[in-house]
Amino acid sequence: MPTEDEEIGNAPGTAVPVLTSSSSNNPRRPGRRADPFLIVCRCFSLITAIAVILCISVNVLSAIRSFRNPNSIFDGIFRCYAVIIAVFAVLAETEWSFIMKFWQILEYWAARGMLQIFVAVMTRAFPDYNGERKDLVILQNIACYLLISCGLVYVVSGILCVGFLKRHLQKKEITREQAAKDLAELERRREELESLLVTE
Repeated sequence: MPTEDEEIGNAPGTAVPVLTSSSSNNPRRPGRRADPFLIVCRCFSLITAIAVILCISVNVLSAIRSFRNPNSIFDGIFRCYAVIIAVFAVLAETEWSFIMKFWQILEYWAARGMLQIFVAVMTRAFPDYNGERKDLVILQNIACYLLISCGLVYVVSGILCVGFLKRHLQKKEITREQAAKDLAELERRREELESLLVTE
């Protein structure tokens, strides 16, 4: 009988927290919901990236046509520079840590918006006044004004410190996710230790 009492004191007593730990997963699920403000920011960042990619496409097509014409080689060179700068604008929207490490100014929305406006102005430069490339001019105008609109929103939002608010919420979200991962790892190790105690 003492051995049974010991078993009652050890094995079942240690197995009970396993049930409670599994039931404690439910309260953490609401905490993992994404912030609506961050979702809106990601959607707007996606729209901006699409606008920049559209500008890159326009500049690439314009560069190809310019290099075919000996009289507009300088226009083609200008388009190549516009493509290079636009690539940085796209990478800024991904917020890749490698890029942000060397271009920390792009973390600020006002600076990012001015870069986008600059790319839009470069895309709009040297329009086809002869009317030979009407389809490309229409695409050029759409890409240009769309990116200018996104850039202005970034500049105004940066002045209003919306970018600072976004970075603050992102840090909180990352911290919350890391805490949830650490807690899940601790619970997994706890269950492993409890299973070893049961087997002993």
